[in-house]
Amino acid sequence: MSGFPFTALGWFGAISRRGFLGTSLAATLVPSAVTAEESVTAPDASSPQPKSVLPPRNIPSRELPVPKTVSPQLQAFIGAPYPVGWNDIPQDTTAWKQLALQSAAAVASDITAIKEKFRLQVEKTTMAGVPVFVITPPEIAPNNRNRLLVHIHGGGFVLFPGEAGAGEGMLMAGYSKCRVVSIDYRMAPDYLFPAALDDVTAVWRVLLASYEPSKMAIFGTSAGGGLTLSTILRAKSQGLPLPGAIAPASPTTDLTWSGDTVMANAYLDNVLVSGNGWAHAATTLYAGTHDLTNPELSPIFGDFSGFPPAILTSGTRDLSLSDTVRTHRKLRQAGVHAVLQVFEGESHAQLLTPFVPETKEAFDEIVGFFDTHLKI
Repeated sequence: MSGFPFTALGWFGAISRRGFLGTSLAATLVPSAVTAEESVTAPDASSPQPKSVLPPRNIPSRELPVPKTVSPQLQAFIGAPYPVGWNDIPQDTTAWKQLALQSAAAVASDITAIKEKFRLQVEKTTMAGVPVFVITPPEIAPNNRNRLLVHIHGGGFVLFPGEAGAGEGMLMAGYSKCRVVSIDYRMAPDYLFPAALDDVTAVWRVLLASYEPSKMAIFGTSAGGGLTLSTILRAKSQGLPLPGAIAPASPTTDLTWSGDTVMANAYLDNVLVSGNGWAHAATTLYAGTHDLTNPELSPIFGDFSGFPPAILTSGTRDLSLSDTVRTHRKLRQAGVHAVLQVFEGESHAQLLTPFVPETKEAFDEIVGFFDTHLKI
């Protein structure tokens, strides 16, 4: 891979600079360009936001420079324009499916590059009828010979079908020198809640027959981070053994979109940009007619007692920073050992941008956490 083809969006952004928004549609929808001035003055009344008895704070218009406190590689992503069409929302099932297909096509070359860089073997198979990708690095670290890492991909419950969703799992396999199973769960618009969670739980049951739970970890970013937490809630409710550790990143934990940074980081996040874009529409689509405060949809409303040790990752410009911070605090309040790493200047899911220094640092922290908490 030459240069840094993923742009500012990490896995989401690979799509946008090829004519498609971080995880939104472009080829069939009207592109949108937002200037720096508009980005801080544009009204955001359609964004989901909690009601308050207190008046909102009026923020004066200002320009936000690219921080010099991050690597030059990351600066290039932060300074890139907003993803084209970030607020174009598919209007029917056909458009959502086209969006998913385009997301897979947009990252195909990058998936190949990551496999080649880490010399990974990727095998497609099924577990409990659910498609999965078993990712094996050329060398398994001695401590990881009996361990397994379980990956749940992001994409707003609608994007990155097939191998396209396994990129984060491939990065983890490469950095950790551990075998990874990436789950290709069913997604909207054809399959709504709880299809994705049902699939992840079914795969977890299969893996429990072959691996000790204390030697497994579950991880994922964005919707995958939310599903990681929902899977623990589901496993608890069904009396299933829990993994030895979890690692949700930029987790989608509150589908009511009530966190402070949904508004505070609006137009600062260079991936999702604002809550009035595609992402809110995608999560609403997946939820269907279900109550958005259902803990299996919005795990922030669940009981975190008894959760395994957790490491959470976000960035200072992440629209989901509040979801991450609130989840960390709730885990701590429940007596769970939880670590929070927040990276300077990073937007939503930007820890997945290969191969900038901050990405390796984030994965190294997660790998170290797993090595500490998983049994050998």
